[in-house]
Amino acid sequence: MEKNIALYLVLHKRIETERLILRPVTLADAEDMYEYASDEETVYYVFDKHQSLEETKENIAAYFEADPLGKYAIELKETGKMIGTIDLRFKDWKHKAELGYTMNKHYHGKGYMTEAGKALLWLGFEVIGLERIQSLHDERNSASGRVMERLGMTKEGVSRHVGKWKQGEWFNDVHYSILKDEYFDGKTR
Repeated sequence: MEKNIALYLVLHKRIETERLILRPVTLADAEDMYEYASDEETVYYVFDKHQSLEETKENIAAYFEADPLGKYAIELKETGKMIGTIDLRFKDWKHKAELGYTMNKHYHGKGYMTEAGKALLWLGFEVIGLERIQSLHDERNSASGRVMERLGMTKEGVSRHVGKWKQGEWFNDVHYSILKDEYFDGKTR
């Protein structure tokens, strides 16, 4: 019998780790999200920076509230501040998902994204039973690649000149993945 991924995502719409709470994004997160979504350095490789708090609210409503399953705010337990987002995207796949994330630059280098990523690998492999979780990053964003490596992902290759980005620059995507067996092998070390 095929698993109902939506049911597992509903049952796990809130996940706690040692320092974080992963939970649905709401309009109450707009100011925290705007803090990093309006910062060109933070979002340059992910999306166009938000020009106003109203734009952030519109994006929360259209992307996070309208279709919340698998999409999480990353909240610090200690302060309640929302510092980024992370998600598992399934498209029409039943055996794999894609991991994506964005974090406020003021919280980089503290291991928060790796901690959140490990929670979603747990959800994908141990709860849902996926075979593969993949991710990608803009080749110029090596910090994102280091997160993927800390999650145990393997670099698969580079797609060159995938499209044009800001100021007409060509960009290359670096692809990573981790398989179920690799995840479970890594847990025993």
